[in-house]
Amino acid sequence: MLIEVFKSKIHRVRVTASDLNYIGSITIDEDLIEAAGLVVGERVYIVNVNNGERFDTYVIKGKRKSGEVCLNGPAARKVQRDDIIIIIAYAQMTPEEARDFQPKIVFPDEKTNLLT
Repeated sequence: MLIEVFKSKIHRVRVTASDLNYIGSITIDEDLIEAAGLVVGERVYIVNVNNGERFDTYVIKGKRKSGEVCLNGPAARKVQRDDIIIIIAYAQMTPEEARDFQPKIVFPDEKTNLLT
């Protein structure tokens, strides 16, 4: 049996842009992707602290050290620029694997989205 376990989180980043006409996804600064152990194309869940919206999308690599966090496509309707969001990823594993698993949690600077 597999269970879904919290894998990683980018906690409280600021939305820098939204692009309704893009095909869809979330563009994230490459440094944040790596720090959180995310994979380009991976499904992530977005929680908007400002309005309570919760939705899922997938990761696209943004420019390194840019602080970029851009919601694209239909997800752009769920956020506004400067909203604070939490990006969460889960993984499937056995209960035995889950007992020893340690998630990665990233706390970037909330104003710049950069790692300190």
